Amino acid sequence: MTPTMLIRTATAEDLPALVTMLADDILGQQREDASLPLNQAYKDAFDAIEADPYNDIIVGEIDGTVMAMMQFTVIPSISFKGRSRAQIESVRVAADYRGHGYGRQMFQWAIEEGRRRNCHLAQLSTNAARKDAARFYEDLGFTASHVGMKRVL
Repeated sequence: MTPTMLIRTATAEDLPALVTMLADDILGQQREDASLPLNQAYKDAFDAIEADPYNDIIVGEIDGTVMAMMQFTVIPSISFKGRSRAQIESVRVAADYRGHGYGRQMFQWAIEEGRRRNCHLAQLSTNAARKDAARFYEDLGFTASHVGMKRVL
């Protein structure tokens, strides 16, 4: 039987587990630092997200263990007759918990939350190297309808 996952807003106490999940793949290993004590930049970013009413870090928790995460942001917009967009980023499920439907549950929460906040659509980007992630998102009904571009500043 698959344990029940609690979905909730992250707290500052969750930050080490969040950074560990972000660092737990080939791309994250190149850009994150999960060593303790955590770099102050992570704490500062968390505080800024926590203070923003349009921005949340959402976690999945099983038996007191934070094992999934995503950043959920509502972007107000004047397009689509002034309807907002739900931006979903930094999606992770800890390695030991993958393949049990927890990522799908996190996305179900995000889609419902987007609807609750009157968002016109949910959007995300994924690194082109993450082929499995792209298939997962397509299975959830997301389509690669746009070309995303980034520039390091």
